[in-house]
Amino acid sequence: MDTKKITYMAVALMWLTTTESQAAVFKYCGNTAFSENKVSLTDVANKIEATDTSRVYNLDEVVIVSQPKEALLLRQQPLSSSMFTGNDINSLGITDLSMLACYVPSFAMPAYGSRLTSSMYIRGIGSRVNNPAIGIYVDGIPMVNKSAFNIHTYQIDRADILRGPQGTLYGMNTEGGLLRLYTKNPMKYQGTDIHLGLGTHFQRDFETAHYGKLGDNGAFSIAGFYSGSNGFFKNQTTGNRADNYNEAGGKARFVSRLTDKFTIDFTADYQYVNQNAFPYGLLDITTNNVESPSANRQNSYKRNMLNTGLNLKYATDKFTLTSTTSYQFMDDCMMMDQDYLASDFMHLEQRQLTNAITQELTVRNNTEGKWKRATGLYGSYQWLRTDAPVFFDEDFTGRISGGIQSAMYNSILKAMIDKMVAAGMPQAAAEKAAAAAIEKAGGINVSADMKVPATFNTPQLNIGVFHESNISLTDRLTATLGLRYDYNRVKVHYDTYAAMAITANVMGQSMTNTLTSMLNNMSHDNYSQLLPKVGLSYTIDSDGSNMYATVCKGYRAGGYNIQMFSDILQHELNENSNKAMTGSYDIPHTQADYDEINNTISYKPEESWNYEIGAHLNLFDNKIHADLAVYYMQIRNQQLSVMAGEYGFGRMMVNAGKSISWGLEAALRGSAFDNSLTWSAGYGLTRATFKEYNETSNDTEISYNGKRVPFIPMHTLNARADYRIRLNGSAVQSVVIGADVTAQGRIYWNEANTYSQPFYALLGAHADINFTGVSLKLWCRNITDTHYNTFAFDSSASGQTIYLAQRGTPIQAGFDIDLHF
Repeated sequence: MDTKKITYMAVALMWLTTTESQAAVFKYCGNTAFSENKVSLTDVANKIEATDTSRVYNLDEVVIVSQPKEALLLRQQPLSSSMFTGNDINSLGITDLSMLACYVPSFAMPAYGSRLTSSMYIRGIGSRVNNPAIGIYVDGIPMVNKSAFNIHTYQIDRADILRGPQGTLYGMNTEGGLLRLYTKNPMKYQGTDIHLGLGTHFQRDFETAHYGKLGDNGAFSIAGFYSGSNGFFKNQTTGNRADNYNEAGGKARFVSRLTDKFTIDFTADYQYVNQNAFPYGLLDITTNNVESPSANRQNSYKRNMLNTGLNLKYATDKFTLTSTTSYQFMDDCMMMDQDYLASDFMHLEQRQLTNAITQELTVRNNTEGKWKRATGLYGSYQWLRTDAPVFFDEDFTGRISGGIQSAMYNSILKAMIDKMVAAGMPQAAAEKAAAAAIEKAGGINVSADMKVPATFNTPQLNIGVFHESNISLTDRLTATLGLRYDYNRVKVHYDTYAAMAITANVMGQSMTNTLTSMLNNMSHDNYSQLLPKVGLSYTIDSDGSNMYATVCKGYRAGGYNIQMFSDILQHELNENSNKAMTGSYDIPHTQADYDEINNTISYKPEESWNYEIGAHLNLFDNKIHADLAVYYMQIRNQQLSVMAGEYGFGRMMVNAGKSISWGLEAALRGSAFDNSLTWSAGYGLTRATFKEYNETSNDTEISYNGKRVPFIPMHTLNARADYRIRLNGSAVQSVVIGADVTAQGRIYWNEANTYSQPFYALLGAHADINFTGVSLKLWCRNITDTHYNTFAFDSSASGQTIYLAQRGTPIQAGFDIDLHF
């Protein structure tokens, strides 16, 4: 049976099992036949196929997944969303979330840095470091650690992107939105899949998966992948590739229907990545041109990650009880040249070890009626240990030792001159004689050695209780009422110190003094929030078109900036450097000092209110689906990633007082010519600005009021079209020709809006040749070889402000072969 017929039968199955769709079944098969139970699944499918050859179906009616919390289909809910099937993802060649983001309005996830980097922005809400602003669920399992978000995606059956706060059902750190990924379920999909891909810059991909049945009530799947690339950029200092990578992994899934009511679903997913990372080059902000990377030390990132989950479902005619338990492990290592230059100022070695457990219980009613509801309890605990020693190298310590050497030399020289002048020698002669005497005695030479070892333990506890009701007020009007109580406890235990050994050779005498500052303390904060949601949905016609209005609250937890301790310690050493001239010195700390440090490193939770109206429209007899939304968000204490403290050695989170974000989102999807042509288009306008945000620099207060929030593209645009040519009676079943375009901009890179990435567009194309069980795809991305920057920032680690950026991926082409048997 061909794919088209399977699709019709899936829709028919949905219709035959939902009472609200009886009218549609009557239309195609007749009232008498249906009432006498004479209608088969194939009958309905045949009627649909014969009557409506270019009909567009709600994708979540076709790709059915288990939703323990939602009682309504996605396009029936009062929210703005996008959904992609596995066929969509394969057609677009998507292998990670940054590629998927390009096809979603108001969503940006720039591909830069490394797999560690998982910056995501929806509607002007996002995060580069620390707590995420957008949540990710994979097969119902919440991803806890933001460093594990940027994963290789494969064997995906469906992806949902929900825009706007989702805190009522999904808790804190979903303030901007939520991504839900579902892999293929072996109970519904069987066979073996093999994928081979090869592209320019030696891009290579291999995936394999097998789905099998274990009798009538059990099934399993096992899958694996390898992906690699030689990269696009070369380090001009070392001559090595700056962004090549290799990654591999495997996953297994077991599903068993123990009884008609009880189902278990176990998943384990392991991934490993080893890559050269952070290929940043000097940026000319007047021309937007970027030089090749030039770091003298190799930037790299390695990660081992294991996510496991157990879903238990007990379903009766009256209710469904779902339990989701997960264990998540991550062990990674990041090596970073923090000045990104050929000079040797400083470098960082960061290792993270994460262990996390989550547990969620949800009960949802299944009874027909006007009140559909879901209630749940969620808990998670994360252990996170971070070892992040910072090493200050020769070009940095040379500035310190040079300053001390100059001060010592001038002090000794002045003392000798004063004595000679007091003895009656003329000033000029005394200066010359004193300098000669110092030189003859061996001169003055000072060297410094400095490092900042650091260990941080930052456990987090989160508990949530939630409820959501969907109440049918009339046949057309539905009210959505939700409320969640969220409790979050964050803790930090830091054990770090800075040690600067100063060796002075003064006129033949050598002495080494050590200046140290040790910090060992802990702090914790408790946060709690009520996250309400109120929505109204109005069904316009029998085709399911609806309008909605929603008000809901978003929330992102507060925490601690462990990245800024090197700044704090370096500041203390500089303040006390003169004390090391006379002997070793250990800087003391009182409880008041620790209280000030704890206040300095902490940042507040971010809160927002989202006001939204929208519509999900089925137009022209379901030949076009349109999704529209207009929103306005008020954000308080918006968390911003800025360069840390006085010296800018790392990133830290600060709070802006108030900001606002407003915009609109539009998405269209349709088909024509007997479903030979399928197309979609989307646009998002996001205007995120500061309303109250002041910063003090060098005792001068700077106001950013009215400035654009950085890293947020104002416009996001996408469009794609595929035309299928069916070939009957030949070995080739069909040929598909497709094209797509994605665009975004302008993107400001700092709070002052002094430099930015202009609007840019990327064009792609593909041609598929489909045989029975085999397909060949030829593809090309960024056909016009557009030059653009995916990320830019300024740094003062070298002692002066410089601008750095990562260039976007240039033109790339290749082919994929997919087999299914």
